[in-house]
This record gives sequence, structure tokens and C-alpha cells, in this order.
Amino acid sequence: MTSHKWHWLHSPITGGVLLVIAASIALIWANIMPDHYHHFWHDTLWEVSTGFSDKMHVINFHKIANEFLMAIFFFFIGLEIKRELLDGELSSFQKASLPLFAALGGVIIPAGIYYLINMGLPSANGWGIPMATDIAFALGVLAIVGSRVPVSLKVFLSALAIGDDLMAVIVIAIFYTEQIFVNELLVGLVGLVILGIANRVGVRSPIFYYTIGLTIVWISFLASGVHATIAGVAVAFTIPSRREISMDSYLDQAKVLLDDLEVDRHCEKDVLTKHAIKTLKKIKAISFQAANPLQLKEEALHPISTLFIVPFFALGNAGVIIDSSMLAQITNPVVLGIAAGLIVGKPLGIFLFTKLLTLLNWGHLPKGITWSHVIGAGFLAGMGFTMSLFITDLAFKDPEFQIIAKVAVLVASVISGIIGYIILIRTAKQP
Repeated sequence: MTSHKWHWLHSPITGGVLLVIAASIALIWANIMPDHYHHFWHDTLWEVSTGFSDKMHVINFHKIANEFLMAIFFFFIGLEIKRELLDGELSSFQKASLPLFAALGGVIIPAGIYYLINMGLPSANGWGIPMATDIAFALGVLAIVGSRVPVSLKVFLSALAIGDDLMAVIVIAIFYTEQIFVNELLVGLVGLVILGIANRVGVRSPIFYYTIGLTIVWISFLASGVHATIAGVAVAFTIPSRREISMDSYLDQAKVLLDDLEVDRHCEKDVLTKHAIKTLKKIKAISFQAANPLQLKEEALHPISTLFIVPFFALGNAGVIIDSSMLAQITNPVVLGIAAGLIVGKPLGIFLFTKLLTLLNWGHLPKGITWSHVIGAGFLAGMGFTMSLFITDLAFKDPEFQIIAKVAVLVASVISGIIGYIILIRTAKQP
């Protein structure tokens, strides 16, 4: 359990604030010292081989952020998705139908709007950019609104964002993988099979899963052409989610061991007796057996992801040079597609698909949530940022398209967030 002292590490506001700071630093850095920014992130640090072929992989800080750290981030996302599927807001059809259907609308409509605007153009491949939701930003703004909105809205938006992430992972795996090297992919799949078998036979050691996940699965996926972030999600789904002993059994054993420590109660020394050390080790062992390994890893990775990985990614990807020529790009189909997708398509898709589900009686709005709340949450979901920037690099190889798209993502995310905040505040003031 996280102590109250460190509660801020898990606050969505913390993640949102750090993202804003990182993106702001990146923009200032890139516009004041563009050569230095490019040199730091893109110049080669070293070249390595995966061992599967003669191909050398260039390593720089941008690659570290996008292919290694983001694989860890997607591992964290995978843990969240698995937990929600097992025992969360996506664990049953009744619970999952509304947020998943809303997420589907928030993916299809923005992607469709972008594609219609860019159809037949070289930029058409960017249709996946406006379908993403940045859960840190969305929940951060919702946290600022605070108790003026029902808790059920946070649950709805969280489940929607998780569903959005799941769909984004599928899209990246299917549509943004250019060339697949089958032999390398098969090696990665063998690694996943090993992890799956280990899960079934009761292996719970984190070191085992991390070692196989990194040395076999991640490296193989990287060499295969399938984006390495998919490996992160795949490995997450192999992490054990069962407890070895029940809470009743744990409490019974813990009481016996604690009673056994009574003889050491009045020991004032820092150096413990061998008896005390042995008993404490037993308590630690049964505590791990009573815990859920998946939840332990998710809890441990949350602050790493929020406080380091995502801000570091933003620092390396939000640094675009904004000058007078950018104003001339306001009618560029890429800009129009992303802006219309995030600002209009996201809330429209989420609202329409949610409304359709309720009209068909396949789901109903959670208690306390109104249609104004759904629209406000839809605009918050239009804050694409991290995932949208990530998909931008996958969709476009042309640096000019990348820059234009990233500026559009930044501006559209800010506008969408402000509109969502205003709608939720005004809704809260209504009697």
C-alpha cells in the first residue's frame, strides 16, 4: 500500500504537470537551440547488432525513448489492460460494453475524418494519429475539476482510455508494421510461449520474466520489424495474476510467525538475532505468496512511467521548431485532419457510440453521469499527445510531415482539453 506521504507519485495531476513541463522545455529548447536539440536526441551514440542478421541498429537518445522506454511504458499499459480484463471495468460484458463501445467510436470517427481529408494524398497514412488518448492528461484535467464531477465519470474515462490503448496497440501491430522478418518474429513468439508456460506452472520470479522478456522477446520483436512496444504488451499478458495462498491462509500463518517473534519484542539492538531474521524472511515470503504479482509490478511501474518515461518521451518528441512558416500550414490537410479528428471526431465518436449503445439497451450511463459529462469526457479524450506523437513517428517518415503533425497534435490537445474542462465545470454548476 502506498503511504500517504508518497500519494502524489500516483496522482494523475502529477503526470499531467510533468508532461506539460517536459513538452514546454522541449519546445523552448528546440526553438532556441535547434542544432543542440537535434544533436542531443538524434546523433548516433553507438551501433549494435541483434545477432539475427548483419543489420546494425543505430542507438541514440530518441531511439532509447521511442523503442526501449516506450516498450516499458507499453508493458505498464499491458498490465493495466490485463488487470481491467480480469477484475476491473472491462471484466464483464455488462461493465465493458459502454466504455469499450465509446472507445471504438473515439477511434473510428477521428480516423475516418482524418482519412477523408487526406484521402489520396501522401499524408493519408497518418489516420491513426487522432485516434489516441493521453490518459495522463485526460485524468489530470479531470482531477483538477475534482469532486465537482461524479467518481463514476473518472471510472468511465479510465476504462475508455484503457480500451483506447488496447485498440491503439492493435492498430500499431497491424497497420504500422512495414516489413516482418518471420524467423526473428518466431523467436520472439517462442519467448512468449516460454513465459506463458512459466505462468501456468507457477513461476513467479520477476527476474525470470524480465530476463526472458528483454533478451528474447523484446530483441526479437525489434529485429523482426514488429514495433518493440508490442513486445511490452505481449509480455505483460504473461505476468502471473494469481495469488499462491488465500488471505485467510496468509493471516493464519502470519499470526503464528508474529507470535513467534514475541521473544524478540524487547530487543533494542539494530543487529537482530538469527531467529528474528529467519522469521522475518518467512513473513516476507508468505507476503509475496499472498500478493498478486501483476498488481505488484503495475504499482511499481506507475511512478517510473509517470515521472520518467512519459516526460522523457515528450522531451524527445515535442521539440518542434515553430516559426512564421507554421502559420501557412494551418490549411495543410495533415493539420486539418488531426485537428478535426481530435477536437471534433473524438467527442463526437464517443457521444454517438455511447448514445447508440443506450438506445439499443445494451448498456446504460453509470449513476451520476449525464450526457454533458459524456461530451466533456469526450473532449478530454481528444488530448492525444503522448500516443499521438508516438504514432506520428510510425506513420510518417518525411520529417516535414512529422513536424507539422506534432504541432497539430500539441495545439489540438490543448484546445480539446480546455473545451472539455469548461464543459465539465459548467455542468458541475448546473443544479
